[in-house]
Amino acid sequence: MQRAASPPIIKALCRASSRTRMDVSDQSPARLFDRRAWRQHRDRAAGGVDFLHREVAGRLIDRLDLVNRDFAKILDLGARDGGMAGALAERGAYSVVIAAEPSLKLLKNAPAPRVVADPELIPFAAASFDLVMSCLALHWCADLPGALIQLCRALQPDGLLLAAMLGGNTLVELRTALFEAELAEEGGVSPRVSPTAELGDIASLLQRAGFAMPVADSETITVTYPDMLALIHDLRRMGETNALGARRRYLSRATLARAGAIYAERFSNADGRILATFEILFLTGWAPHADHAKPRPGPRRQIA
Repeated sequence: MQRAASPPIIKALCRASSRTRMDVSDQSPARLFDRRAWRQHRDRAAGGVDFLHREVAGRLIDRLDLVNRDFAKILDLGARDGGMAGALAERGAYSVVIAAEPSLKLLKNAPAPRVVADPELIPFAAASFDLVMSCLALHWCADLPGALIQLCRALQPDGLLLAAMLGGNTLVELRTALFEAELAEEGGVSPRVSPTAELGDIASLLQRAGFAMPVADSETITVTYPDMLALIHDLRRMGETNALGARRRYLSRATLARAGAIYAERFSNADGRILATFEILFLTGWAPHADHAKPRPGPRRQIA
């Protein structure tokens, strides 16, 4: 039986704004992340470890099921291999789910239509979608407020943003172990774990980006591993390893050994397995619409 040719990957969709013509591989010191390295990490994750992304995608879809309306045109931003796009398409209430992902190797496995796109530079015209979903991609945006503004613009009035990103308590154990080991062995520290947003800031960022009725909450997922090297191996296969522009490429054997010992001593359970915490921030916001309820001033309080 002859296998049907896979649909082509879309290089662009709708009318691209002037921002999308920027070189996303720009390595200037002003850029927090090395975008080329980040894409390479995601390329390496093709066919790798995806349990965390699938778990969080499932939780996003559970939240979407609580919204009593249908969405005709959906953007899956940071789609990876299309797991969430496929799950959305199976629900039957959606006419188009567009998978957008910066890694070509990951995107080849996603269902069509597909778009090569970086979450920081969104190549879609205004009011292109009535739902944007994003699973564990926005924490790789150096300019998160700017990315949220672009997403608000890409939504139709009364369109919904539903996203998940890693929060500030993610991998706190690994961060602590690496910090103390590098300080002890090398007399200084270098950035090893990406900076992340705090829950208390997210709702205000959504509001500043133009979203109505912004809501942010968090959930914690704890995973156990036999040792620190097994955790680092999984992070590599997830595409979630260090892509900071100012990162050092390697750790010395002495630093790595000390970090592993610190991790095992401080952050292990009764079975001797180490704990790895992933804090997941969930973002919900609606593109402004005339029918949205307007806040009303309350009664004035008289101060004696």
